Amino acid sequence: MDKPSRVAEALLWSIAFPGFGQFRNGKYIKGILLILLEILINVNSRLNLLIIASFHGDIRTSIALTNYEWLMFYPCVYMFGMWDAYKDAGGGTKPFAVFPFAFGAFFATVGVIYSQDFLGAMWLGLCGLAVGLAAGMGLQYLLWSRSAIPSD
Repeated sequence: MDKPSRVAEALLWSIAFPGFGQFRNGKYIKGILLILLEILINVNSRLNLLIIASFHGDIRTSIALTNYEWLMFYPCVYMFGMWDAYKDAGGGTKPFAVFPFAFGAFFATVGVIYSQDFLGAMWLGLCGLAVGLAAGMGLQYLLWSRSAIPSD
């Protein structure tokens, strides 16, 4: 399997479930740890229940169900799992490659923090994630274009 395929496969498995990309890369201890963290945070934050309420358009119930103290960990664990699988599969060799992942985690967490008053944790967290990914990719591109380091 060529490098781009390995990198894409590891990233997609991590998007599906944190830890699966690590299993794909043969990093079993990290994979088990990320899966356990995913389950712990998911259960304690009541993530699945708030997702169901959000998809039904019941934002008030979604907000009432959410345990924000636990949910604020989720974006960082999720994005770290994706970054780690991406990097271990050979995708983290470009300079500033971590920026979209780090900015995505940060802005998704900020979205979760402010979601108690607006849109609910799922929707505002996803909006924050999109803003963070865009900001990270934009900054990454800007730094690539201004440096002598080739971006591939």
